[in-house]
Amino acid sequence: MSEDQNDAQLEVCMGLIINGGSAKSFAFEAIKAAKNNQFDTAIEKLKEADKYLIEAHNVQTQMLKNEADGKSADISLMMVHAQDHLMTAITFRDLAGEIVDLYKKLDSKK
Repeated sequence: MSEDQNDAQLEVCMGLIINGGSAKSFAFEAIKAAKNNQFDTAIEKLKEADKYLIEAHNVQTQMLKNEADGKSADISLMMVHAQDHLMTAITFRDLAGEIVDLYKKLDSKK
């Protein structure tokens, strides 16, 4: 892999990590808001998390398109870490949505 290709792949990896981390942070903020019965804020935080996950998904889609076109990326430890980081963020976002819903249900029973 050339230095330019390596730099490009590192940039992709960092984009996945940054977007995944931002999504996870917003999802965590949504849980905190719901815990304090701030449900409108919680929903907004989940929407923010979704925006970052969409950005990361777009990067992944481009990588898949490139591979389908015969331009596959080298699998590096950084790429594995980036994908792992993103998948954890997606799972956390999904769980945060469920927790926000649970707090809403608990609040409605008061």
